[in-house]
Amino acid sequence: MRVLITNDDGIYAPGIKALAKHFAAFAHVTVVAPDRQQSATSHAITLHKPLHVDEVHIGANIRSFQVNGTPADCVKLALGALCDHAPDLVLSGVNSGANLGLDIVYSGTASAAAEAVLQGYKAIALSVTKPPFDFTSSVRIAEKLAHELIKHSLPADTYLNVNIPPLAYDQLKGIRVTRIGVRKYKNAYEQRKDPLGRSYYWQAGQIVNVQNEPDTDVRAIEEGKVSVTPIHFNFTNPQTLVTLDSWQLTL
Repeated sequence: MRVLITNDDGIYAPGIKALAKHFAAFAHVTVVAPDRQQSATSHAITLHKPLHVDEVHIGANIRSFQVNGTPADCVKLALGALCDHAPDLVLSGVNSGANLGLDIVYSGTASAAAEAVLQGYKAIALSVTKPPFDFTSSVRIAEKLAHELIKHSLPADTYLNVNIPPLAYDQLKGIRVTRIGVRKYKNAYEQRKDPLGRSYYWQAGQIVNVQNEPDTDVRAIEEGKVSVTPIHFNFTNPQTLVTLDSWQLTL
């Protein structure tokens, strides 16, 4: 098995190191990840400055590169230039923090997996939802899902978004296949002063609790279960197509 691993927490984050070291025991692993924290960069790519790549060491039998770009940059660069061979699978994570509900719109972790499937590769995004960030359970879940995804096919442009509760493996309540739930945030910005007396703002939004249906990723995590959500890139709203047709738009 050939595996490309990336993340949005940076190449030296504990989650990516744990994942790479676990897979290096039985797979050919290449790591291409940002050289710094890139959370909430979504699917941004770099167009107006050069991408610099440095080979680094994060573990034995792991070919590793850091890039001064976004998670999506890392995947595009890895698949286009850095991988010796095409990977069988792309793994993004393990992220320190949840990517539930519409978090995936902002998530660099999810967007790296998205870029992989847009390039025609199988991909999984993995996140541990909250502290303590012990990645022992998450890498075992990743291995289990990786073998299943290698054996089976998903529809085109579909990746798996996986969230894991911060529990020991034998304390997990199971795995649930889910749909995206609802996770809302109350926007709040703290106004502060820099050393020169200029005002700046620091985002300090808080999660607003919303009751979710049993088949959602948010509910699964609340129940101590691993959530596995298939994410697909068809942004068209089919019901609204009919509505728009009824407007009889003309020039």
